[in-house]
Amino acid sequence: MTLDEAITSLKRGEFVLLYDSGKRENEVDMVVAAQFVTPEHISRMRQHGGGLICIALKDSFAQSLNLQYMHNILFHSTDMDSDSKQMIMGTAPYGDHPTFSISVNHRQTYTGITDGDRALTIKEMANLYNSNNAKSDFISSFATPGHVPLLLASRGLLETRQGHTEMSVYLAELAKLTPVTAICEMMDSQTYSALSVEKAMKFAKENAIPFIDGKELLEFSKVH
Repeated sequence: MTLDEAITSLKRGEFVLLYDSGKRENEVDMVVAAQFVTPEHISRMRQHGGGLICIALKDSFAQSLNLQYMHNILFHSTDMDSDSKQMIMGTAPYGDHPTFSISVNHRQTYTGITDGDRALTIKEMANLYNSNNAKSDFISSFATPGHVPLLLASRGLLETRQGHTEMSVYLAELAKLTPVTAICEMMDSQTYSALSVEKAMKFAKENAIPFIDGKELLEFSKVH
């Protein structure tokens, strides 16, 4: 499948499978534009992905909401003693800093974990992008801690970091969509590991879902 097919799929509110690289997490994520998310998307991510369902945000949007990386929040917390702060992750085994920020629920959700609740939280985060008062609307409409982690894309996207967070936001921008995505890692219930690229490609083919290799996306971004 080509990049054009992936962009078309995202514009239709459908999934794209995105592989980062063997030098990073070596994982394939299910990706969908957050503005189109429905409870069915969440159900499919649970069943066919099985990893953590997260929201990836463009850096400028995250800054407008005054969101910080969780490792920085914890590092500057006066409630964690110096011994406990040794737990804070600096870089992951593959060399990148984690992109986790706070986790949220929309205030109209009940527990926050159901397919309907998570779909509402994700879609409303995307809607917030077009708000004239994003920060105040964020504070009044969302609660933390919640059931959907927010991931903050690095400034400069793929020039700075080549993770699923940045790649998915970059894809949304290529599709001229709101730069907020829902992503979920694909797991393998037989091996208890991440789903292999081969199995993910087979799943993509059987379900007519575009499969994008991060290397191709990175090369495209360098040219364009």
